[in-house]
Amino acid sequence: MAMWVPDLTGHRGPAYLAIVDALAAEIASGALSPGTRLPPHRALAYALGLSPNTTSRAYAEAVARALVRGEVGRGTFVRAPGASDASDTDADLRRTMAGPIDLSRNLPNRGAAGAQLARTLGALGRGADLDALLDYQDAADPDRAAAVALAWLARVGVPATADEVTVTVGAQHALMASLLALTRPGDLILTEALTYAPLKAMAARLGLTVRGVPLDADGPCPEALEALCAGCAPRLLYLTPTLQTPTAAILPESRRRALLAVAARHDLVLIEDDVFGPLVPDAPPPLARLAPDRVVYLSSTSKALAPGLRVGVARAPATLAAALRGAVALSCWMPPPLTAEIAGRWIADGTADRLTEAQRAVARHRQARAAQVFAGLDARAHPCGLHLWLPLPEGWTADALRAAAASRGVGVTEAAAFAVDPAQAPEAVRLCLSHEPDEARLTRGLTIVRQILDGPPGGGPLVL
Repeated sequence: MAMWVPDLTGHRGPAYLAIVDALAAEIASGALSPGTRLPPHRALAYALGLSPNTTSRAYAEAVARALVRGEVGRGTFVRAPGASDASDTDADLRRTMAGPIDLSRNLPNRGAAGAQLARTLGALGRGADLDALLDYQDAADPDRAAAVALAWLARVGVPATADEVTVTVGAQHALMASLLALTRPGDLILTEALTYAPLKAMAARLGLTVRGVPLDADGPCPEALEALCAGCAPRLLYLTPTLQTPTAAILPESRRRALLAVAARHDLVLIEDDVFGPLVPDAPPPLARLAPDRVVYLSSTSKALAPGLRVGVARAPATLAAALRGAVALSCWMPPPLTAEIAGRWIADGTADRLTEAQRAVARHRQARAAQVFAGLDARAHPCGLHLWLPLPEGWTADALRAAAASRGVGVTEAAAFAVDPAQAPEAVRLCLSHEPDEARLTRGLTIVRQILDGPPGGGPLVL
């Protein structure tokens, strides 16, 4: 039988819901009969051109709607209408239409940002030059945008001048613009062996080759970086030194300086993604402060304030800044002046500090709860981090845990999603703690993961 691949043409809204809606329609029409085995989530993701996270989320939602059942070690199967699963005897494990417990998305807690936004929009309506905020940036005071960028960088301890900074539509946009500005098709770029997953997709789109620098307990190994630089002539090195994705590690200052020394010997440009940096008040100095002439520094309001604000900041050495501004203009012409104005007001009136501290407070509380749930396991995290890294007990594979968790309505992300070479990925998962709005659901999700791991490796019958 041919692999099931839904037709998502014309569907609006999130891709994972499009998959579930297509699945429901084909079950209702009889095109998919009870017992039909669906493709593995990675195979479906590849066929649709989506990320494995998206298809995993779709399967978890399909479980929640009682459309399918997951059998650890066997796969995902279409359920008969009205059928019940023996493994679902505990009603708390049956996901409702509210959706699965999503521990896969690394986003901050919603907190009080919405209420503050309402107040700020009211103030803007009473006093701002709204016509200018709706115009092109040259009419909307580009100096104001630069001032916002400089104010944000001052909060994280990165010195800069107006001609070195660029406002972007979030840090991901800043990264894409940096790659556009600094590389050409065929170039080799380096990153941590486990890295920010969209970097791999960006590199593929731009015709770049990616190699991973092996990691030890302190981060990327300088000796391995030295060997790669000597043998491969890479164009740049991308790093997340503070609250690394996905390992949650923070590079010590000594390791930062060692990596910068290697980069200097080989004239290597670094891109420092410090999107989590504002959450860590005692972090080592950013790479951009230690080597400002070699580092392109990226930051954003997304993790500390609100992801929907979409205000990013890039600081580049003077020799690279013009190229970066050109790449930003090419990709979006300009960031919205309105969101930059909101961010600027929040920085100036202390709202940004209050919202950041509120995110830290949520993170500390939830990390403490997670530490209780995973006591005795090798969970790795920082008190102010939004996620934790969980190497799995012997006998478990990350894909088996992901499948088992998804079958019980919990979404997690396996290490292979972050690995430059998925075949070398460790057996570990990333769990994101802050975005789930309901703490009881978060605790339930973490507890489900722990109870799965306390059961037989790879699955088997489980009664919760």
